[in-house]
Amino acid sequence: MDAQRSKLVPIAFTELDGWAGDDHEAAFRAYLNSCRKVPRGDAACAAALALDPSLDRDTARTFFEAHFQPHAVDAGTPGFVTGYYEPEVNGARTRDARFSIPVYGRPDDLVTAAPETERARFNDRITGFRATPDGEKPYYTRAEIWAGALDGRGLELLYLDDAIELFYMQVQGSGLVRLDDGSTLRLTYAGKNGHPYTSIGRVLITRGEMAPDDIDMDTVKAWLRADSERGRALMQENTSYVFFRELDAEEGRDGPLGAGGVPLTPGRSLAVDTEYIPLGTPIFVTVAGLETPDARPFRRLMVGQDVGSAIRGPERGDIFWGTGEAAGAIAGRTRHAATFHVFLPKA
Repeated sequence: MDAQRSKLVPIAFTELDGWAGDDHEAAFRAYLNSCRKVPRGDAACAAALALDPSLDRDTARTFFEAHFQPHAVDAGTPGFVTGYYEPEVNGARTRDARFSIPVYGRPDDLVTAAPETERARFNDRITGFRATPDGEKPYYTRAEIWAGALDGRGLELLYLDDAIELFYMQVQGSGLVRLDDGSTLRLTYAGKNGHPYTSIGRVLITRGEMAPDDIDMDTVKAWLRADSERGRALMQENTSYVFFRELDAEEGRDGPLGAGGVPLTPGRSLAVDTEYIPLGTPIFVTVAGLETPDARPFRRLMVGQDVGSAIRGPERGDIFWGTGEAAGAIAGRTRHAATFHVFLPKA
């Protein structure tokens, strides 16, 4: 973690409220996913990979307490978490009257000038470009792409039946597509056009269209659908546009992929700002007032396994809730103050 911008204060495990009651086995499995995919080269990962993966909760707890030191984050500003999920959408391989909204793969002329895992850090500027006879120019905006800038280039992976659902799949960064032949496939993030991400929910709040306490994903979707022209205009204010790639059956077997290709674990994977917290870092997250499916207080060990353009700061996170409508409902109402305790490997 970047100690230049925030202070880390070591504490004892006994000072972590809720630590003893957590499901350490579930946290260990999420952590192990990171070590398997992107080995960190430290003693903690090496020890995790050497353990029997069928270990119990007590063994998992002992592992974390033996190899890590928890640290409180003193960043000078309160922590905050939101939620995200993997949407389920309807699609088809070929275009027809119903399925007419293209999902594009990454264009070969897109040049990205910032690391994908640090896109939050560069969200205040344009980082996607294309070469032209007049020199390098910013890549096409959402409005330009919707107007046909990428037509005829063979970039279509498949087609959806709803432009709003595509928009939200781009915001979430992945999608489970139910095809018209009854099969399913997973799409994962393959890059963006390099324009800054703008939250349309925040735009609605700023303009007085919705109150902060009333807004969630369902209310915003309803607002977009109530007037298609006005809805399209609002979505175009988010000039950022995400491209996808299709996962094969093996890649998508364990769920959607986060940054670095790590399978995401519902309720255990956290999108973080890698300027402060490296991917693969365990973080004990406490969220006041968050309603979880099991009706227990949210006090659990998570793992930094993803990133997002809007996830910026040392104590800012995005909780992955899973796949489908129920996960989306929880994600849509997750906007809570939070406290992070970052686990750093012991010397």
